[in-house]
Amino acid sequence: MLQADNISLSVGDKTILKDISLGVMAGEVLAIAGPNGAGKSSLLKILSGELQPSSGQVNLNRQALKHWSMREQAKTRAILPQHSRLGFPFRVEEVVSMGRTPYRYSHSAKQNNEATQQAMQTAQVHHLEGRLFTTLSGGEQQRVQLARVLAQLWNPSCETPRYLLLDEPTSALDLSHQHHVLGLTQHLATSWNIGVLAVLHDLNLAALYADRIAVLEAGELSLYGNPSDVLSPHAIHEVFQVNVDVINHPRQTSRPLVIAHKPLFDAHSAA
Repeated sequence: MLQADNISLSVGDKTILKDISLGVMAGEVLAIAGPNGAGKSSLLKILSGELQPSSGQVNLNRQALKHWSMREQAKTRAILPQHSRLGFPFRVEEVVSMGRTPYRYSHSAKQNNEATQQAMQTAQVHHLEGRLFTTLSGGEQQRVQLARVLAQLWNPSCETPRYLLLDEPTSALDLSHQHHVLGLTQHLATSWNIGVLAVLHDLNLAALYADRIAVLEAGELSLYGNPSDVLSPHAIHEVFQVNVDVINHPRQTSRPLVIAHKPLFDAHSAA
């Protein structure tokens, strides 16, 4: 399990996160939702080791994250940030192969190349091979970066539980690729036994693909549980200030579907 234990984060006199405890287990998809500024990306950065918490501890497979070497962390946990910028004209396959850096000395060049090709196929970017990364659209770049982190975790013989952290992985994607990426996270969880933690703004995507949902509000853990328990009209209104109906999904009846009410436009308050 990748576990946050009583995590708090303060910057100056501002509290970003307050006493957060949650964990993602190998084989499940955990969605993190919440309003803008709730602390979602900060929590992800702490779980990835990019930020150090003001208090609390992150444990990776029952061992404090600080006791893991950087190479072993990279083999066990991969992170796809919201924005991955590259200013140099690398070809697509070169970007994806960067995910194999932790295996440079433990795997052959042939094995690393096979992993790169498999990751590109899985992320549906194989047709972009040979293209310069800087010439791609935002959505294409996001999918190439997804292939890179898949290549990083591509180790079929590994029995150690592994984890994939995704910060708004669908933000630049069209409808088809949104569902492909999140369907892929379910496949990784069930077939690779990978724990997936994804920050998502779309509650219906979270409801459809996540095993559990954690909702942050003003830096605190407001809701935590399975989608049907978490996504109630009252809870959504309390956190997001939006009136909704929640019904069973017509195709996936065990999953909730959130239907927002159209707000009344007040011309006086907007003036």
